[in-house]
Amino acid sequence: MTPGAETLSHMDVAGRSIAIRAIPGQQPGVMWLGGFKSDMMGGKAQALADWATRRGQAYTRFDYSGHGESGGRFVDGTISHWLEEAQAVFARTTGPQILVGSSMGGWIALLLARALKAQGSDRLAGLVLIAPAPDFTQTLMWERFPAEVRAQILTHGRFERPSDYSDEPYVITRALIEDGQRHMVLGAPFAVGCPVRILQGAQDADVPWQHAMSLVTCLAEDDVVFTLVKDGDHRLSRPEDLERLVNAVEGLL
Repeated sequence: MTPGAETLSHMDVAGRSIAIRAIPGQQPGVMWLGGFKSDMMGGKAQALADWATRRGQAYTRFDYSGHGESGGRFVDGTISHWLEEAQAVFARTTGPQILVGSSMGGWIALLLARALKAQGSDRLAGLVLIAPAPDFTQTLMWERFPAEVRAQILTHGRFERPSDYSDEPYVITRALIEDGQRHMVLGAPFAVGCPVRILQGAQDADVPWQHAMSLVTCLAEDDVVFTLVKDGDHRLSRPEDLERLVNAVEGLL
């Protein structure tokens, strides 16, 4: 495919309008999966778009429903919905793909990779996970919430959690918590069948490095490289972090 300019399109996924930005180019393609309440115009996703344009590499990024340029309400979102959208966007790509997942996007990428392996697909060329947060709704939210917050979620169906990254709070719904329990991946070995590269900040206050390390122990059959950035935070968006991200992707090409 001839390299070209990025295009914006929308696709319908179960009645939800999903915004997709795509750059045509050489294979394998790279597909971005963003984090919880993040959008595809963030620093890491944009850095990969700039890199793909310079290199002539195929690149796809999208917003989950309730995020960025996609339709729907954030409070209606669940891991099931966002995984379904990721699967639909992946199906629109062609050829082998490297999935790059940030935070929650790391969880979605793992779920997508596991589903592709179960289907016998050979289209997965690798995973690059940035501060991956599999099972975060359970282990990093529900199990850490004080009793009064749990009671509020169970009784009222939602809790507004202050955000360090936005003036608007994160709305944590009962549906999100209960749906997340159906998609948990940690605690037992599983394989994705492709190389996995993990970038993790040691100073990450949102996803502790020990959480990401627990993922490494589950991927015992796969080629996994875990990079701990001693002074890195959850964002890993400094120039040196973005360079590290690009190098990780290039290493899988």
